[in-house]
Amino acid sequence: MLRVNPRLRLMPILSLPSSHFHHFRFPNPSFLCSAWLPKTLPNISSSSSDNHKPILSLNNAATFNNVNLNPRFLSCSMPHKRLKVAVLLSGGVDSSVALRLLHAAGHSCTAFYLKIWFQEDFENYWTKCPWEEDMKYARAVCDQVDVPLEVVHLTDEYWNKVVSYIIEEYRSGRTPNPDVLCNTRIKFGAFMDAINNMVYDYIASGHYANVVHPSADQRNKDSILKLSKDMVKDQTYFLSHLSQFQLRRLIFPLGCIPKDEVRQLATKFDLPNKDRKDSQGICFLGKIRFSDFVARHIGEMEGIILEAETGDFLGKHRGFWFYTIGQRQGLRLPGGPWYVVEKDVKNNVVFVSRNYFSLDKRRRVFRVGSLKWFSGSPANNIGQLQCKVRHGPGFYNCSLKILPSENGSEDVGDVNLPEDDQGLAAGQFAAFYEGQTCIGSGVILESWDDQGFPVSSKALEIARMEDKSKLGKPVKIKAKPEIPEEKSVHTDNSNKSLIGS
Repeated sequence: MLRVNPRLRLMPILSLPSSHFHHFRFPNPSFLCSAWLPKTLPNISSSSSDNHKPILSLNNAATFNNVNLNPRFLSCSMPHKRLKVAVLLSGGVDSSVALRLLHAAGHSCTAFYLKIWFQEDFENYWTKCPWEEDMKYARAVCDQVDVPLEVVHLTDEYWNKVVSYIIEEYRSGRTPNPDVLCNTRIKFGAFMDAINNMVYDYIASGHYANVVHPSADQRNKDSILKLSKDMVKDQTYFLSHLSQFQLRRLIFPLGCIPKDEVRQLATKFDLPNKDRKDSQGICFLGKIRFSDFVARHIGEMEGIILEAETGDFLGKHRGFWFYTIGQRQGLRLPGGPWYVVEKDVKNNVVFVSRNYFSLDKRRRVFRVGSLKWFSGSPANNIGQLQCKVRHGPGFYNCSLKILPSENGSEDVGDVNLPEDDQGLAAGQFAAFYEGQTCIGSGVILESWDDQGFPVSSKALEIARMEDKSKLGKPVKIKAKPEIPEEKSVHTDNSNKSLIGS
């Protein structure tokens, strides 16, 4: 059995005392042995239009732990072994189905609910978070199969390792990714530390990804993170910054099942939350808009919006930290669509343009830092990789050149895309792939050359003005001539839902 060792993580967090746990009950469930299943995983298609087997196959089943189930649904649940598994349970459909699949595979499961941020002593501003409803569903799901449920309190860890980092990144003009940080530092970081004294073979969650572990006679080899069956829901991007130490302790039962069949399984299991909608909140912020979170913890400071090409004064904003490169929503400017193309952090100025998709103003070269690899650093020059610069089914072919560190600084990499993408935002992650395998990721850095959007010298000069009241009233914006908008499938900025209006 593997025992979690916190010393190997990048961000060490002290193991938590038993007071951090709330024990609902400790039944002693008996687990029936399931029939032997093939160890070979099904082929995973890289196409989102994959023709899945009809849902009727749900009933084409053998019996596993008193459940009639098609064996293919247990392909990512290691059914050929009997394991002790800690299951992260959120109260949502995905993690609930993951728990039931592991239980059907014959594993000894304990469910854990992470109660983070929204504690009783927070003021009513935060009561929109539905954690009480989440707990009700999580408890009901566990009761169905007599699985124990524990609550782990990680509020301080979440603040210190995620929230404070997010705030500082926004203050610096960058756009961090809360979901990546939650996975590396909380779900598979602080939580691993919290159960350090409990012996579990693996930790499981409802992520759409597939971890392939080495066989017993090849324990010296690394575990591999592969794409899930469902390319639209695939979450390897959010898992790409984990360490090998973390990865080798994880199971993702949903990695071999498309989302529509997960919903069908929820109905088959008659889960209490089978009709519950998927959460659209960010990490653990629940229903709270991210713009409200930013306003509360960073504040507001009035600044100006300038047209990047002309320097025209178009209006005012509440602070540059509310905006990310590529953002369209929330600008409230007529004659659009307008897009955020650059930010002057020092002078609190946001530059916008209606020519976001002009061929001469796109970007296909960027630099990444804070590189993390699952199996050691790749060769210095890699010409045939794929990468994601945001969550979603879209990939780019790319080349990556590793630049050796100087004077003890960390390595960085230059990334070249064959297509253009103007929505690259500093602070976001670029995840790299070799075929169906995610090999690691890095953080997108600020533009280090002239590859960013070309803001005019007039606009830059106006941005540096100390007394911007001299600008007078915003100019009257004329309607843009009707020109068909050219848009790549890759330019959908994943952060617009984070910022809101």
